[in-house]
Amino acid sequence: MSAFYALLLTVAFFVLVIFLAKKIIQYSRVPAPLKIPVTPAPLTKGGVVLRLAKEAILFAALFRSNKWTWLFGWLFHMSLFVVLLNHLRFFIKDVPLPLVLLQNVGEYAAFTMFIGLAGLLVRRLFVARVKYISAPSDYLWLLLLMFIALTGIVMRFISHTDIIAVKEFSLGLVSFNWQAMPTDFPLMVHLLLVAILMILLPFSKLLHIPGLFFAPSRNQVDNPREKRHVAPWALKLDAEKNKMQPK
Repeated sequence: MSAFYALLLTVAFFVLVIFLAKKIIQYSRVPAPLKIPVTPAPLTKGGVVLRLAKEAILFAALFRSNKWTWLFGWLFHMSLFVVLLNHLRFFIKDVPLPLVLLQNVGEYAAFTMFIGLAGLLVRRLFVARVKYISAPSDYLWLLLLMFIALTGIVMRFISHTDIIAVKEFSLGLVSFNWQAMPTDFPLMVHLLLVAILMILLPFSKLLHIPGLFFAPSRNQVDNPREKRHVAPWALKLDAEKNKMQPK
């Protein structure tokens, strides 16, 4: 069982990294033929960086659009970020002080993560306009993340797992020196769901994670009057046409 989970998580990690990197490269190469920043938009590159930071951290546009959706969405994403930081201690032999201090907060972030996901699920179930455009996969992703949070809560507060053995197993994954894994049922379910998430993420709607930074409506400077916007592929076509014209 330990070998199966070690192999599964290793494969899941490489699938996540390779295909996520492939998607990011694909996004970076997609041409943006039009200047289409959503106004009011920044007039400088520094303003664009600030705007993207506000969108990634504060969900500024969502806050202006719908306060309830913003509340549950922001609560989920920020809690997930804290949970991921808290899990880093399983992959680092000598845990730095900031992660040690974060541990007490991180233990309870799973609860706020679950609450945020539950709010987003209720929104999809009972808000008519959102339910109308929701696909089955939208519900499945929310349920998958909710069960990941729930099994984490069970392991921490109800059916306690041998944390030292889990860390030895995790360090073995990093060094490709596989170690025995505790066979607690909640842990096995938790790791299986995490592996499924990692494998499917590069092929799902969750690609909005890196996609935000490549959205032309967010990452463009609003300077169409000061500087004419021409896509790189259009410049290449113009150059080819000029070569073909008789002199």
